[in-house]
Amino acid sequence: MNMIGSKIKKGDAILVISGKDRGRQGKVLHVFPQKGRLIVEGMNMRKKHVRARRQGQKGEVVQIPAPFSSSKVKLVCSHCGKPTRVGFVLAGNEKHRTCKKCGGTI
Repeated sequence: MNMIGSKIKKGDAILVISGKDRGRQGKVLHVFPQKGRLIVEGMNMRKKHVRARRQGQKGEVVQIPAPFSSSKVKLVCSHCGKPTRVGFVLAGNEKHRTCKKCGGTI
């Protein structure tokens, strides 16, 4: 079980480092920390068949993003714009995420 804790959060920019979407960047839509998985906008798209809801409406096939492992992504630093690992710094009673490349807070 992969615990990602608070390293990657909803709204973060990430870079996919392995798999069919390798090299693409996107925004995190949802994080599942207990499972070590996340959903990224426009990545790992799956087709879902949707039944018609009203009379006269047709059923359709829609594409939705599916969750994938957090080990396949790197966080993109908001300061330097590079994919990086995440470090933590304690400032008083607050814990901040920092970029391992430029040292800026994320």
